[in-house]
Amino acid sequence: MTISFAATLSRSVSLAVIFSAGLALSAVAQDAAPAAEPAADPAAAAPAGADAAVSDDLSMGTEVGPDGKPVAGANDGVGSPYVQARFDAWEQRCIRTEDGADPCQLYQLLKDPQGNSVAEFSLFNLTDAGKAVAGATVVVPLETLLTENLLLSIDGTKAKVYPFTFCSTIGCIARIGFTAEEVEQFKKGAKAVVTIVPVVAPDQKVTVEVSLKGFTAGYAAVSATNK
Repeated sequence: MTISFAATLSRSVSLAVIFSAGLALSAVAQDAAPAAEPAADPAAAAPAGADAAVSDDLSMGTEVGPDGKPVAGANDGVGSPYVQARFDAWEQRCIRTEDGADPCQLYQLLKDPQGNSVAEFSLFNLTDAGKAVAGATVVVPLETLLTENLLLSIDGTKAKVYPFTFCSTIGCIARIGFTAEEVEQFKKGAKAVVTIVPVVAPDQKVTVEVSLKGFTAGYAAVSATNK
């Protein structure tokens, strides 16, 4: 793997990390667009509840936890992502909804031995999905050789090949289904391995590990939340 490809990997995954936050920010930017020139008497021109509307646009800050990371709180609006809990190598990430039935998934940022960000791995439980009891979304850099597909193995077992579904500005995405037996392998295993091939070096393979530490507790929490 060349240095330039490693740098691109890190940049592409960084874009994926902030993509959902960017959507929320764009909505806020629209709300904060400059208003028309105020009337001579702002108090007379302002409609009822204007003060409340202004206060709604003000950030009241977010509490920071012992780990130095923001704690999800009431200041987060509908559609905003937040971390509900952490389970060793995994984060339980959720999306805030209006009725409070926030959908969640397990998330892990995958890095190579040099510390470069290579991919994002998100896993969630499924219901009424046929053989698949769980699904996963794997995001890899745009500079991935799609014809080589994505390989995934669990604790050294024979790898399975998964095609890429589509690519966007954040990277190329593979949507994966897991059987009940494979979920049990995740629960009992130590690590899974994801393998991709870079376009710039088609004769080489890039492998990253998915730590399964904390998976059992995290999957139980996500499954309970998504009921």
